[in-house]
Amino acid sequence: MHIRLAFLQLMPGRSLEENFEIGRRACVEAKEKGADLALFPEMWSDGYALPQGPGEIERLAIPKNSAFLEGYRALAAQLQIAIGVTFLEAHTPKPRNSVVFFDRMGREVLHYAKVHTCAFDLERVLDGGEGFPTAELDFGRGKVRIGSMICFDREFPESARLLMLGGAELILAPNACPMEINRLSALRARAYENMAAVATCNYPLGQPDCNGRSTLFDGVPWGKEGVRDMCVLEAPETPGVYVAALDLDALREHRRKDVMGDKYRRPERYAVLSDPAVQGVIGGGFVHW
Repeated sequence: MHIRLAFLQLMPGRSLEENFEIGRRACVEAKEKGADLALFPEMWSDGYALPQGPGEIERLAIPKNSAFLEGYRALAAQLQIAIGVTFLEAHTPKPRNSVVFFDRMGREVLHYAKVHTCAFDLERVLDGGEGFPTAELDFGRGKVRIGSMICFDREFPESARLLMLGGAELILAPNACPMEINRLSALRARAYENMAAVATCNYPLGQPDCNGRSTLFDGVPWGKEGVRDMCVLEAPETPGVYVAALDLDALREHRRKDVMGDKYRRPERYAVLSDPAVQGVIGGGFVHW
């Protein structure tokens, strides 16, 4: 059984209304290309605009029940396709960088806010999310458990690890940054170590600090011939709707047989990772566990 994923590697417009229409047309194209799920790049509602002046970011933020989100909910039901739409979410005390997934019936199945915001840069004006939820997505021919991490989240192994522990088979990762060998290697590693597929949708070249190269790593490093490349798709730099198929049967067989993921973890040995009393010590020198 396969699930077909559409990567909406798009240039944004100049307004919320224009972005909705660009995205609507892309979702229609995704459906025409046979996709079961369409994924947007990071913070699509405003094209990843992060103004820093007082009150500016709040004026761009929209609530989850906005006409923008409700439009995509209705579109998912109309097209019978799941849609993962990203947006600058109105939130107190500060907005959040969020994604909502609607299933093919237009039902909300997952809402995630970026935990690891880039607080060292423009995302200092945002609040971070609280955790890494997962949810079951019924795509018609079957079901898959999904989770999400957004851009900088991928740099922290804990993000994908928590999603794996929550049962995620497919991690959907909206993105807005230059994808080069090191960031791509991080995504490959998250797929490998968690026996999970990782699908990343980026903005194309032309969007500031972005270069396309949306990817699907299917999480299956071994095949009948031995070692295989987990990269199912690496899109070019150009705008487009790129579709790739994920073999869920192969992934599930790998998860059943292989030794990664949660199979041989020793969580009782990892308590130090979450002990605030030790955090400063680790950076200051050698620590005996």
